[in-house]
Amino acid sequence: MTSVLITGARPYGEDPVDVVLKDGRITTVGASLSVPGAERLDASGLVLLPGLVDLHTHLREPGREDAETVETGSRAAALGGFTAVHAMANTDPVADTAGVVEQVWRLGQQAGLVDVVPVGAVTVGLSGTQLAELGAMADSAARVRVFSDDGHCVADPSLMRRALEYVKAFDGVVAQHAEEPRLTVGAQMHEGERSARLGLTGWPAVAEEAIIARDVLLAEHVGARLHVCHVSTAGSVELLRWAKSRGVRVTAEVTPHHLLLTDACVEGEVDGGVRTGAYDPVFKVNPPLRTHRDVAALRAGLADGTIDAVATDHAPHAVEDKESEWAAARPGMLGLQQALSVVVETMVATGLLDWRGVADRMSVRPAAIGRLDGLGDAAHGRPIAPGEPANLVLVDPGTRAVVDPAALASRSRNSPYAGRELPGRVVHTFLRGTATVLHGVAQK
Repeated sequence: MTSVLITGARPYGEDPVDVVLKDGRITTVGASLSVPGAERLDASGLVLLPGLVDLHTHLREPGREDAETVETGSRAAALGGFTAVHAMANTDPVADTAGVVEQVWRLGQQAGLVDVVPVGAVTVGLSGTQLAELGAMADSAARVRVFSDDGHCVADPSLMRRALEYVKAFDGVVAQHAEEPRLTVGAQMHEGERSARLGLTGWPAVAEEAIIARDVLLAEHVGARLHVCHVSTAGSVELLRWAKSRGVRVTAEVTPHHLLLTDACVEGEVDGGVRTGAYDPVFKVNPPLRTHRDVAALRAGLADGTIDAVATDHAPHAVEDKESEWAAARPGMLGLQQALSVVVETMVATGLLDWRGVADRMSVRPAAIGRLDGLGDAAHGRPIAPGEPANLVLVDPGTRAVVDPAALASRSRNSPYAGRELPGRVVHTFLRGTATVLHGVAQK
């Protein structure tokens, strides 16, 4: 394999260096390097980070290929700087058997743009009544380590306890969609002043917080690993901070949209973006967009490490499922291609995180949570150092661009960032030393 010589890159936003890639690994990091016959890539001014890892991606295949496929979602991920994504289980059929998770894994291998890591369902058919084949999925070729009924809460505490106990056998983690269903019947948006004014049934913060409180106690009781999906409230951050202070093995993620957007969007007030009318279904999501106070708490929690990771919850939908009246629209937003830009806008530009912090929250920690950091040649979230796998992304921090949904790689167009100018352009992405994105263009 021909060597690649990347010149003038700034690892973690620090001093420029040259980096040599060969045979899927970083071989040399230094100044003024010369490699005869190497492909030379000028990265002057670009920030070099380990390839991003997403813990929460909906790729829709099998079953809803009209909204997304593993290939189109992988392309969007690579363009967003990702080298690994965890594909959620709410497909059709549900990824609750070894056969389905292996199908998704193989589709990811065929696409070849990112490592697609299937997430297995906790319960059969996401029904919440019977544990799925957790051990069989863990032993399959897909090597599943993360299990989630995302979109549905594992509401039965006895079943949740059994799942937490079961995954200990293979160092797995249960990723919970924290929503007490009896508190969100008919819910349409965040419960508060705006929901009352708009006449929409509210989704109260306590519905999320009650499940997190219960589950961290269960995880502590059985000594298991718990991961909390898409944290959205200030109260949830406080509960996580308390649980971690007790030594509970809990991790958590926050989405880009919950770091940037608020429930004001439902009324058509979109700060920094195109003003829309009220009830635009593009802003319907589960959990819902919350208040400015919640957004501030989420940013602070991500900055201090209470929240471990940024995860996109990339949720593509076909036109007929999104462009309808609010009540009938499916919840969910695109996120893969703009995730890093939103983090730059909300966390780097505000001084809450530096580039090492971005690498930690978008690569190192999510890879560790998904158990991808110790896989040898297939590892992710590793340091930028000789001998490490060459999973890398190069970002132009100074470029700002307006988001055009029509130009996105996803099959769907339900981006909440349409018309918004965001910073940070992904210029190049490498998966094990092979360019999946060059000069902003996907290579497959």
